[in-house]
Amino acid sequence: AEVMAHKKSRQITLGTHARFCFEDQITMRYQIQEMLRIERIYEADAIQEELDTYNPLVPDGKNLKATFMLEYDDIDQRKIMLQKLRGIEKQLWIEVEGMPRITPIADEDLERENDEKTSSVHFLRYEFSVEQIAALRQGAKLSLGIDTPLIEPNAMVVLDPIRSALLDDFDAAAQAL
Repeated sequence: AEVMAHKKSRQITLGTHARFCFEDQITMRYQIQEMLRIERIYEADAIQEELDTYNPLVPDGKNLKATFMLEYDDIDQRKIMLQKLRGIEKQLWIEVEGMPRITPIADEDLERENDEKTSSVHFLRYEFSVEQIAALRQGAKLSLGIDTPLIEPNAMVVLDPIRSALLDDFDAAAQAL
């Protein structure tokens, strides 16, 4: 229950079908524990493999990391929209007020789209400059968006408590799991 409440303070939904889940140590630790439990992994080597897989999703003090999901309950609608939204990971952005937009480095683990469609899940890394982090700490607005008319609304200002939770990711460099 604690982790679910924590995760809720790190999620942003744009429109009805696009959701960003900003990851941190707590969310990744929970994910790893779930994977170990579901897959009944008990051996040290296999546990280390899970840690090595999920550690890259923990922010390191100069970035935000997110899982981006396109969520369509209807299978036929999902198929159509994943075709139409091909390349969406290149249309995502985050912006510190008065500074250039940051586009994410997406899907570093593997390619998540093909010639026909995009994936419903993308892993994102937004790299921030020292100046952008300082501006956020001084109260600059943080906005998030997607440059597509297929998702409405496609941009928003990130407000508290989510803004504060994300700002915490820039404090001391995050520790690996």
